[in-house]
Amino acid sequence: MKTKTIFAMLAILMACPATSAKTVRRTLNILQSEVPVTKTITPADMEFIYDYHFNADTVYGTQTDREQMLLQVSRSGVSKFSSLKNARIDSLIPTLSPEELVRNAERLVNGPSINIFKNYPAGKLTHTEKIARDWFMYEEAMPGFNWQFSDSTRMILGYECREATCDFRGRRWTVFYTEDIPVMDGPWKFCGLPGLIMSARDEGSQYSFECIGIKSSARRPIQIYDVPYNDTTRRKFYDTLHRYEINPYAYVETVSGIHVTVCDEAGNPDPTAYDPIELGYDFIERDWKEK
Repeated sequence: MKTKTIFAMLAILMACPATSAKTVRRTLNILQSEVPVTKTITPADMEFIYDYHFNADTVYGTQTDREQMLLQVSRSGVSKFSSLKNARIDSLIPTLSPEELVRNAERLVNGPSINIFKNYPAGKLTHTEKIARDWFMYEEAMPGFNWQFSDSTRMILGYECREATCDFRGRRWTVFYTEDIPVMDGPWKFCGLPGLIMSARDEGSQYSFECIGIKSSARRPIQIYDVPYNDTTRRKFYDTLHRYEINPYAYVETVSGIHVTVCDEAGNPDPTAYDPIELGYDFIERDWKEK
């Protein structure tokens, strides 16, 4: 018997201030009625929750995304950084009927699909991320950070944290880490300091991470979706992501054959929805365009 999968799509256009009719961002959220099969890599021993801020419109400053992200750390030397919202939705979806899924489509919109796996014994970092309906994966050697230390300190969640800075892939970052938590890890791809990185912010504050919660024991294991991946490289991944971001509806129609009709508030189709836009922001790694 075939399993019927329900897809609900939410198309959103982000417009800049009324002085301009320029669209600075389009998003397309595809809700699936099933959670992908997962494979357990290792039990997790600690969890850290981060507030993640991303300025989606650096030109007009009108759109800022905020998400909660989860860093899972294991004694085996493997960690995972991913969306906390997605972990919760993955637990909720199997309990809902198809009718409830459609009725709660907006509430079940996923967070960022990015997953960063650090395997310290293997010296390898694995990045998986979903673009529209397709999953992508690339691997790279564990990044090196030329950390520069200063005497500045600040308190985060009651821990004294020391400042360090670095230039990494087109951005200058300032982080604060605490030696009181002897975990040489941190949000996103950050690592390599003598303690947990509690805060990270790029120059200009377009991207930032701030630890807001710590669990000294963890019930969730570190898992990876056991799905077909498009193997790629880091730069090729960003090139694909860029093609999607500037024209998500056309991208989905090209790769999946799904046509998205975008209407205005009066219910009239928007004739410009399939026109490419110029992004008002750049990705967290700026060097992807370099040859």
